[in-house]
Amino acid sequence: MVRSTYYLHSYGCQMNLADSGILSAAMEAAGYRPVSDPAEAGVIILNTCSVRERAEARALGRLTELARFKKEQETYICAIGCMAQRMGRALLERVPEIDFILGTEQLFELPRLLAQKNGLPIVETALGNTLDWAEYTPTPDNPYSAYVTITRGCNNYCAYCVVPYLRGPERHRPPQAILDDINHLVAAGVREVTLVGQNVNSYAHESVSFPDLIRLAARDTDVARLRFITSHPKDLSDDLIDLFAVEPKLMGHVHLPVQSGSDRILEKMFRRYTYAHYRRLVDRLRHARSDIAITTDLLVGFPTESESDFELTLKAVRDIRFDAAFMFRYSVREGTWAAENLADDVAEGEKLRRLQRLIDVQKGISFEVNQWEVGRIQSVLVDGASRRDSAVWKGKTEGHKTILFADSGALLGRIVPVRVTRADSWTLHGEVSR
Repeated sequence: MVRSTYYLHSYGCQMNLADSGILSAAMEAAGYRPVSDPAEAGVIILNTCSVRERAEARALGRLTELARFKKEQETYICAIGCMAQRMGRALLERVPEIDFILGTEQLFELPRLLAQKNGLPIVETALGNTLDWAEYTPTPDNPYSAYVTITRGCNNYCAYCVVPYLRGPERHRPPQAILDDINHLVAAGVREVTLVGQNVNSYAHESVSFPDLIRLAARDTDVARLRFITSHPKDLSDDLIDLFAVEPKLMGHVHLPVQSGSDRILEKMFRRYTYAHYRRLVDRLRHARSDIAITTDLLVGFPTESESDFELTLKAVRDIRFDAAFMFRYSVREGTWAAENLADDVAEGEKLRRLQRLIDVQKGISFEVNQWEVGRIQSVLVDGASRRDSAVWKGKTEGHKTILFADSGALLGRIVPVRVTRADSWTLHGEVSR
């Protein structure tokens, strides 16, 4: 008999983490207990990502490793999420030990399907599930900081992106359901909530816009800190920008993917904004809140990208001076417009050269930007201990930067003032200010 325990690991974006939180709540409501070791699990679940080739390769490798537990113990192996949605039954050819392949909507049906298992692999990838995906308040990965999904799907269809094909069109949750989730999480000890969607800026439910939703969450819940991710530059409104100047619960961080500094490449990517428009948004954000942290996504080697296009991206990075960036090289995603219509004509070696140069430039900028933090007192939510040293606390500043500091106090889950004493490109270090 399969044990009523489950192991769940997520790859990819915050949407995947949010989905895993909802699935965890559903599993626990069905009587399953979470474990941190797959060797102790009756159900092993991998929530997969398809946004880039490397993400799929990592998930496939891990599924192959986990398949050994089928021989060592009675267990079910489950592949869920974006890669499961994209590959479907073909996943069984790569990892025949898999028992469940559930796509981006069907993954929430796992507890019900477990009860019906008849020995044959179950593959469900239809978009649109019978279970209300928002039925369960998510189980947070961290007891003090949680994700709450406000919208699913995407209507943007950027030329390189497979997500709209895997997650379907946008669907927006009612505001009250979102507020109820936040209130339940706060009652359980959560201090900080991040509102998530593929494009949160496009949230609209009846007369409630995304800025309205933030105002409601700040006014009608006791959450201490609010964040959101991810924003699309074409939809970032002045109303939302102005909130950073007046709403104390809204943390000073925006993740705003620019992807490229070349208008020619942005047009080919179907991003629907120019670099000048993006730059104006950055200027408005910094005018609204001078200490706001701005992070971004950057993609090099998109089809037809020339050296001059790449140099425009480098110039944008130097001019804007992002606090941090996620940087990638283009990889063909089957089913996207670019895959069907554009030749992958930038050589792999050239992609890697451009990516490394971009990383080097951004790393230097992140180091310089973080030096301005030294001497400042930051408001920090303490969410755990350092992985390297359990005697060192770890937390997030309002700008969503990780800070490490040693202190003998019982600080877990508290928001405390921390003076920054030094910084590198990725991490701040400090001491509690008393």
